[in-house]
Amino acid sequence: MYYVPWMYPYQHPNPYYAYMPIYNDMRHPVQQMSSAAMGQSGLKDYGPDPFVIDINEATKQNNTYRTALWTGSHLQVTLMSLNPGEDIGLEIHPNIDQFLRVEEGQGIAQMGKDQNNLDFVRKVFDDSVIIVPAGTWHNVTNTGNTPLKLYSIYAPPQHPPGTVHVTKADAMHAEQGGGMRPQW
Repeated sequence: MYYVPWMYPYQHPNPYYAYMPIYNDMRHPVQQMSSAAMGQSGLKDYGPDPFVIDINEATKQNNTYRTALWTGSHLQVTLMSLNPGEDIGLEIHPNIDQFLRVEEGQGIAQMGKDQNNLDFVRKVFDDSVIIVPAGTWHNVTNTGNTPLKLYSIYAPPQHPPGTVHVTKADAMHAEQGGGMRPQW
């Protein structure tokens, strides 16, 4: 084998990471959404079909409390926007692991094995990830002056496909048996 030092001028500190160009060969559509198309009617549940989107842009443009973006058999992605002072609400998912990522804003994540003892408390902000193991009580509260924009991944899915809750009150009503608003 020949040594060619100019072939890879930058040595990344992680030897398993490679800088490789990625091209869209136009055989597979890539979902592109402009800011104008990202309004309440522009976001819907695209599952279970293959799907690609700029999750950062979609999350920041979402203005609903919760919108299911993709629902499959084993996983679901939802977008959330919490107004200043608003929280997700203390909850537990006995058989669901949850991943949340903050794209914009700041808040507090609280977790614990007992709803009266949330002993795990962390500040969250842009690019923070919150991992909630199944069976853990948790809450996320917006402590900033602007909306807290985040997305959540549930495995398995938590909400019916097409779920849209414009406000937290809509979500509370649906969870109490008032029904969901599917967008399919």
